Amino acid sequence: MDTVVDELYLSLSNVVKWIAIGAIVFGGIVPYIPQYKEIKRTEDTEGFSLFVCLTLLIANTLRIFFWFGKQYELPLLIQSIIMNITMLAMVHLCVNIRNKNQIIRNKDKVFSDFDLQYFWAWTDFISYIDFLIVFHIACGIVMYLFIDVPLFVELVGFLAVLFEAMLGVPQLKKNYQNKSTLGMSVKMVLMWTTGDIFKTIYFLVRQAPPQFWICGVLQILIDIGILSQVYLYRNSSGVRAKKQDMPD
Repeated sequence: MDTVVDELYLSLSNVVKWIAIGAIVFGGIVPYIPQYKEIKRTEDTEGFSLFVCLTLLIANTLRIFFWFGKQYELPLLIQSIIMNITMLAMVHLCVNIRNKNQIIRNKDKVFSDFDLQYFWAWTDFISYIDFLIVFHIACGIVMYLFIDVPLFVELVGFLAVLFEAMLGVPQLKKNYQNKSTLGMSVKMVLMWTTGDIFKTIYFLVRQAPPQFWICGVLQILIDIGILSQVYLYRNSSGVRAKKQDMPD
C-alpha cells in the first residue's frame, strides 16, 4: 500500500513539476497576447511603450549570456529565448502600424544614422534587428573576455534581472505622460503581476540566485504601481475613449 502511495505521490510531483516548468517557459509571453490583439484591433500604438520591448530584449539577452558564466536552470534559459522572439513580434507589429498611420511620409529614421534622438524610434524593423545584432556581438565579446571573473559574471546576472524588473517603468512613465491608460491592456498588467508573483515564489523555492527573487519583488511593486494608475486615470481614459469613438 505504501509503495502505491509513494508512486502516486511521485507521479503527482512530476506532473506539478512539468506544469511549473511549462508556466515558467511560456507564461512570460501570455501577458502580451491581449496587448498584441489590442494594438492590432485598434491599429493604435499610442498607449503602449515600445521601450517595454527594449527593456525585455536587453534583460533576456543578458540572462542568456549569464547562463554561459553560471549555468542556472534550463527552463529559465529557454524562457529568455522565447521572450526575445515575442518582443521582436511586438516591435514588428508596432513599427508596421506606425508606418501605416503616417499621413505624410517623413524621412526614414534608421539605426545606421546613429542619431540618439531617434533611438528605438526607427521607422523600419530591420534597424531594430541591426541594433540587437550589435548588442549580441558586444555582449559576446565582453563575456568571452571576462567569463573567468566570478564578480563580473554575477554582475551580468544582476543586470539581467534588474532590467527585467524595470520592464514596467516605461509603461508607468507612458501612462503618467498621457495621464491615461487608454491603449494599454489592463489584462497584460494583471498577467504581469500574476506571473511575477508566481515567478518570484518559484525562484525562492528552487533556490535560484538571489538576484532573481530580489528583482522579482521589485517587479511586483512596479506592477502594483501601474495598476494604481488604471484607477487614478480611469476618468481621463474614459473621456479619451469617447472622443476617439466620436465620428469625424
